Amino acid sequence: MDRNPDLIRYDIFQDFTTIFAFTTTKSTLPVEQVRYSNVPENKAKLADALALEVEQMVYPDQTHSSCVADVQEVPDAVISETDALVTNQAGLCLCVQTADCVPVLLFDPKAKVIAAVHAGWRGTVSGIVEKAIGKMINNYGASAENIVAAIGPSISPEIYEVGDEVVAAARKSIPNVETALHKNGSGNYHFNLWEANRQLLLKNGVQAQNIEVLGACSFSEAEKYYSARREGVGTGRMVSGIMLKGVHLVK
Repeated sequence: MDRNPDLIRYDIFQDFTTIFAFTTTKSTLPVEQVRYSNVPENKAKLADALALEVEQMVYPDQTHSSCVADVQEVPDAVISETDALVTNQAGLCLCVQTADCVPVLLFDPKAKVIAAVHAGWRGTVSGIVEKAIGKMINNYGASAENIVAAIGPSISPEIYEVGDEVVAAARKSIPNVETALHKNGSGNYHFNLWEANRQLLLKNGVQAQNIEVLGACSFSEAEKYYSARREGVGTGRMVSGIMLKGVHLVK
């Protein structure tokens, strides 16, 4: 699983031998695709690149919702209208796809439960990270103070200029919101998705030292990452995944 040098690996997870966590880059596969999960041959190529079986990789049909799904076995169909997945089952690789939105990977090493979260601005202000943590705690006995979190590549606050709708929603929902909103020289606001999700993690009991913010900008680093704002919505996607190691499940 560690044979591909073109994966982003997170320092915060390196001391844990029981999980595999990653984010792909443009170099991970020699092919561009709109969505890994909707193109079977590309999904198979990615699984092979990660030394996984294609059945192990579970993708939701993301709709910028705040819905979080439990996954206990390989699903028979696409998990619809869902933007975060949670499991305590070894061998299931929970995956989310991004091209400017924020991937957040969560792991409680004591309860042995993981989550993968897709958080665009709508999911962020709707508290999808908070809901994923709640499901980890309520369904699997996780403890917020034990959760380790990685916030992956997305559009950076320097680039991400937003309108009044986003500003108003952020002010209603993000703790310490002024750390995540900044005016530019033209009087328009920029939204820091990394900081907004970090604040939500802190609000829900995750310890500051247990949070890694990669700080990589999908828009600015054009050679490495896909960006919907830079390239259009039809661009490729990065895949961020997390898996408890073990014998993989089958239908």
